[in-house]
Amino acid sequence: MPLFRRLILAASSAAQAPAAPPVPAAPAASPAPRRGGRLFVSPSGEPFRADSRAGGLDDWFRQADHNHDGQLTLDEMQADADRFFALLDVNNDGEIDPDEIERYETVIAPEISSAAHFAMAALDGSGGRGNRRGGGGGGDNDQHQGAGRYGLLDLPEPVTAADKNFNRGVSREEFRQAAAQRFIALDLDHHGYLSLSGLQSIRPAPAAEPNRDTARQSDDDPHSAEHGDAPIPQ
Repeated sequence: MPLFRRLILAASSAAQAPAAPPVPAAPAASPAPRRGGRLFVSPSGEPFRADSRAGGLDDWFRQADHNHDGQLTLDEMQADADRFFALLDVNNDGEIDPDEIERYETVIAPEISSAAHFAMAALDGSGGRGNRRGGGGGGDNDQHQGAGRYGLLDLPEPVTAADKNFNRGVSREEFRQAAAQRFIALDLDHHGYLSLSGLQSIRPAPAAEPNRDTARQSDDDPHSAEHGDAPIPQ
């Protein structure tokens, strides 16, 4: 190659602007953290968690109210119990056996566990009917145990409470009978159906949250602790 041509090519290469460095890819956005919501345990024992203070009661009702007419009937409540039974009966033998009960208590709804292992449920001779909850209580901070803190009925362990013959297993028919008995216990006005507003009035209110300003003032004021002043709920 002639010397003149080589000089021209070298000058042309030197005149070219250096290539811009590649722009690094933006890091992938982290998934939004899940907010802890108020737990609700359905009459059959299924846990529902929601972000609102209303908790999962609304979610359960909308799911169980199959035709979405705002009225939860006995048939719909038993159908919802059948659906949850199928989730618990892992080996599909028609019975929730002790291993599946342990899975329910430790994996599906671990919040309901207690050291006494739900002694109240074993003493429930009505096959799981339980007692109705009174409204306006202290939410999860009350005298109830297990799932009774999160549901509509005073049932520490709703699944084992359906074991009517006490054979350490819950059959599909026992689960359906328990759903029927719990429907009757919740139908306070004997309408033959349950409404969301009626169930909301049965469920205890969530625990009151202290007013931040008042709580801060109580921390700064030594006399408030001496006299037992409580924060004013919002």
